[in-house]
Amino acid sequence: MLKHLTIGNYALIDSLSISFDNGFSAITGETGAGKSILLGALGFVLGDRSDSNIMLDETKKCTVEATFIVDNERFKSFFEDNDLDFEEELILRRELTPTKKTRAFINDTPVTVQQLKELGNQLVDIHSQHDSLLLTNADFQLRIVDDAANNATLLIDYQKVYNSFVTLRNELKNLREMSQKNVAENDYLAFQLDELVKADLQEGEYEDVSQRLELLENAEEVKTLLAQSLSTLSESEYSILNQLNDLKSKVDHLRRYLPQAEQYLERIDSTKIELKDIAQDLDNLQDSTQFDVESLNEIQERYDLIQRLMLKHHVQNYEDLLAIREELHQKVGAFANIDEEIAKKELQLRSCEKELAKLADNLSEKRRKVKVSFEKAVTEIIRQLKMPHGIFEIEIAECSEFSVSGKDRVRFLFSANKGIAPDDMSRVASGGELSRLMLAIKSVAAENAYIPTLIFDEIDTGVSGEVASKLGDIMQKMGESLQIISITHLPQIASKAKNHFFVYKDENNEKTRSCIRQLSHDERVTEIAKMLSNDKITPEAIKAAEVLCRRGE
Repeated sequence: MLKHLTIGNYALIDSLSISFDNGFSAITGETGAGKSILLGALGFVLGDRSDSNIMLDETKKCTVEATFIVDNERFKSFFEDNDLDFEEELILRRELTPTKKTRAFINDTPVTVQQLKELGNQLVDIHSQHDSLLLTNADFQLRIVDDAANNATLLIDYQKVYNSFVTLRNELKNLREMSQKNVAENDYLAFQLDELVKADLQEGEYEDVSQRLELLENAEEVKTLLAQSLSTLSESEYSILNQLNDLKSKVDHLRRYLPQAEQYLERIDSTKIELKDIAQDLDNLQDSTQFDVESLNEIQERYDLIQRLMLKHHVQNYEDLLAIREELHQKVGAFANIDEEIAKKELQLRSCEKELAKLADNLSEKRRKVKVSFEKAVTEIIRQLKMPHGIFEIEIAECSEFSVSGKDRVRFLFSANKGIAPDDMSRVASGGELSRLMLAIKSVAAENAYIPTLIFDEIDTGVSGEVASKLGDIMQKMGESLQIISITHLPQIASKAKNHFFVYKDENNEKTRSCIRQLSHDERVTEIAKMLSNDKITPEAIKAAEVLCRRGE
């Protein structure tokens, strides 16, 4: 329940602090005094969209803080899902800075406005006279029935499976579309892969083929260079090796005179050994190097094939061509396994659908189980509200497809006249009837304590007299199950409240400010007397007010 509300620098409110109690509380005040501002501030701290012009003084920060007493079990999942510490005294705070930046907090922990709104929707239901139109909304009607059937936990389980069902169904749809649309494309990919596989491309092959082709294309020059190299090194009369022999002889003769020349002989021998090895290698290379037209043609064909494949696949180097071959392997392989994947998804979908159907049946069973008692309870209340022949019914029909809330379609049916069959509420209920129907429905729903705090913003517009008194009785009874706060202009309703708050304007110092205070018993009698006599307090009005207040206690 809402325990305390503190407002600072919001609209016409400079600074305001107000405490609330459990049960039924009424808020009254003259038109324009600030009752709507109070609700606006509460909506602001609960996560509603903010107006950047709400600040009374634009040089100061606007702050609204609300304190709630909450039940651990009801809000456990929210705090766990959002990694927040739970405390029975819950404090929500929202700020708007002069730079128009908004900040939100839950128990002093910074949160997003969306998180604040998600929690706020579970804490308070603010209902204005215009919200009665929600009764004609199919989703709202189903939500009311689910609240009455205590389906919250079951709905969470159902929706988890439903999300998996939708995901599997979409995946299966995509696989089937891929199977149908990509047959031609896969044939082409398979053709490309077959061409590359038959080419039998090997790692590093392109560089080797290029080098061999260059060698064969320059065969004559290679032969000439090999022959010349051998001649220079060992075969001609003035070859390097012959000259080294002559050099060795001269140095050997020189050492008779210069003993240090001995070291040069060893180095000349080492050089001869190395050059003889080179000559042998060149000779072997000359013997093993064969040049013929057939070899040239084979290498040329291989080179041309690789070049053609690189050009076809728009790549500049051989490694990219190998990568394309691997990519085609994967694509063609994936397509080859698509039938198997489709069969696997179909099996998973059937299993998920079976589980979903079971949960949907459980939801339907609980909805139908509560249907009759809910219809009866609402009908009894609306007949107290000047609709003696009123009938309220709930139509639950099974749909052919699963939805996010099951397989049921819910419609609220209503008839206000004797002998007229109930019909869709959106077609037959007037605005005034919708307001009374909404109150009756929320009154019955309150027995399930579907939300801790329920606020009515002039839901009593258009009613008076005995109907107003009955509305007050209903709110008073609802206050036994949850916290009810009603902004009202009817004395019959205000007199039934456990607590009475008065909103007024303070125009001191040439400034208008909205204020609120809780009325004492005598102040309350005076306020209700003013409401009864259009602000003219007469002895008769005082007596009538005292009677109303005694009846409400």
